[in-house]
Amino acid sequence: MVPADYVFGFAIAFVVSLNLYLGPRIASERVAMQWGPNGEPTWYAPKWLAMWGMIAFMAAVRLFIWAASTYTPQHVHGAELGIVIFSLIAAGSHLFVLMKARATP
Repeated sequence: MVPADYVFGFAIAFVVSLNLYLGPRIASERVAMQWGPNGEPTWYAPKWLAMWGMIAFMAAVRLFIWAASTYTPQHVHGAELGIVIFSLIAAGSHLFVLMKARATP
């Protein structure tokens, strides 16, 4: 386990805690996932997918980084920094999406 995995684990725990805390506070069964230049949502996802899909996505990206580092290490540079940056961005964007979903009726 690399030290960046501690940040990744914290990000996963943060996403799970956001899901458990903010999930019941989201009234709609669909959650806006992306916004256009005019500030309007461009597409929606089911609530369960918007919440729990992030964990699956984060695990898939981490698995991909591990596979690339294991099987083609000559092509991987800065994997630890990439894991940290990805973890922070994923957790932050998840917080943003859930906060916007909670605010909209």
